[in-house]
Amino acid sequence: QVQLVESGGGLVQPGGSLRLSCVASGFTLEAYTIGWFRQIPGKEREGLTCIGTRPDRTYYADSVKGRFTISRDNTKNTVYLQMNSLKPEDTAVYYCSTACPTSYGVSESALDYWGQGTQVTVSS
Repeated sequence: QVQLVESGGGLVQPGGSLRLSCVASGFTLEAYTIGWFRQIPGKEREGLTCIGTRPDRTYYADSVKGRFTISRDNTKNTVYLQMNSLKPEDTAVYYCSTACPTSYGVSESALDYWGQGTQVTVSS
């Protein structure tokens, strides 16, 4: 079964850190660009970051640049999102996908895989 599974979400205080994981099964993540997105109920999905098949190829939205870092470990079929200096406005459900946010918009198709999401809540 082909799927992406996110984990690592939770409750964290403002200024804190979390590391999200996105594990692929049923396919080899190494061959895909992987993006992280988030969505607040009632609001549009926001593309945050993307990593290319070459790990030095990354994109970050302005809202997370300098605070979030995307990385991949192909030996574990996993992509990570390290989130530092978290703010209450980072509270959302976070998704990984083979869709990829770029400076020109989101590169996606009906064939992209999406995870089920993991909740991140930043609150004191």
